[in-house]
Amino acid sequence: MVQAESLALAKARANIGKGSEGEPGTSAASGAERREAKEAFKERDLRWLKGLRAFREMLGKVLEEMGWPMHRSFADRKRRLELGDYLSLFLLGLFNPVARTLRGLVAASKLPGVQRGVCQRSVSLGSFSETQNLVDPALLEQIFGRLSGLLGEQVVRSAGLQRERWLVRDSSLFSALPRMAWALYGGGPKGTATAVRLHVSFDLRKDGPVAAQVTPGKACERAVLRSTLRKGDAYIGDRYYAEHHAFFAYLSRQNCRYLIRLIDGRTAVTVEEEIPVSASDARQGVERQAWARLGKEANGTLSERLRIIWVKGCGGTELQLATNLPPEELRAADAALLYKERWQVEYFFRWLKCLMAEERWHWIAEGPKGVAIQLYLALIGALLLQLDLGRRPSKRVWELFQWYLCGMLDEDSLAERLRAQLAAEAQKRAAKKNTPSI
Repeated sequence: MVQAESLALAKARANIGKGSEGEPGTSAASGAERREAKEAFKERDLRWLKGLRAFREMLGKVLEEMGWPMHRSFADRKRRLELGDYLSLFLLGLFNPVARTLRGLVAASKLPGVQRGVCQRSVSLGSFSETQNLVDPALLEQIFGRLSGLLGEQVVRSAGLQRERWLVRDSSLFSALPRMAWALYGGGPKGTATAVRLHVSFDLRKDGPVAAQVTPGKACERAVLRSTLRKGDAYIGDRYYAEHHAFFAYLSRQNCRYLIRLIDGRTAVTVEEEIPVSASDARQGVERQAWARLGKEANGTLSERLRIIWVKGCGGTELQLATNLPPEELRAADAALLYKERWQVEYFFRWLKCLMAEERWHWIAEGPKGVAIQLYLALIGALLLQLDLGRRPSKRVWELFQWYLCGMLDEDSLAERLRAQLAAEAQKRAAKKNTPSI
């Protein structure tokens, strides 16, 4: 029995990267021909098979190289929905503007073209829904990690960025349904609200995410980072990470460099040693820098000795940035530019939610595993697009893809318009002046 199950698992793994090769049946009846013509039109609405093929190839590599243990249900000979088919159909729903709900994907699985390129056979509503409990989201996390490793380094403006690998750490909330009680978050406009939180480490040199975790909305961002950070990395964080002063010492013990904005007006600063500000740093908006400690020893909140940089931001706002790096390793002006680059992760979240169309999005799966699967697949899809284009798509580029997926553009027209749009965006970025304000 064990041997038969192993053979079934091996067969399942062998078919992961392959779609069904069967051809749809034909009929001479006029009614059947009309139905086939209608189906053919719908099949043109369901595209982006190139990205799906790349995903299935990576899925097959991870399963083969790592010997990933799949749920024993996938070895059952009676099972009709395979792992690769389930994930591919799920990913299709995230990208295609036509079928974006669970029932829509189940209906799309009956189309001959979808069965050729995405899943081998039609899928039942119950089977698709219950499969979320059989898939380990850690498998998709591995695929996401491999794809992020393929991202090339981008040209950056700051010298500090060019020398070091800086990761922007942040999270974003995704609204959940009221019945998703496991995602209970807190008060909302109508009482208790539910939300899912996506934590991301965004590599500024690669202009893309390199690590991600999915948790309920009320999860502490610092606690999640503690459990996932890698020793020796460099992190940029917003004011949330400065709430507990012991977190600075923890990062230093892990040999991590950091650049974190302090909470305005709420942090007691005891200056121990002033650091001179050079003329070039002053021109970049740096007003002051010093070695100091945060908090008070009397109430046990005194921080480690760190460097604080006072910078004037947009509209005259003063920002206080804390780092454990000395001036010879990170100039004050470079620190200011680094924190300005922190907004790249916000742009990424906005792009990801645009991809998911959150304001009209239907959660295809509602359990903790299913939600993690959906968010990891959204990240994987975003990386596949970025690898295909060489950069993160803008809103206009994504609209071109949507028109293509709707059948309003053929591949040649899409390629021509993409070249023109990407060239225009590159010219606009080159003409943009490098302003020191943050």
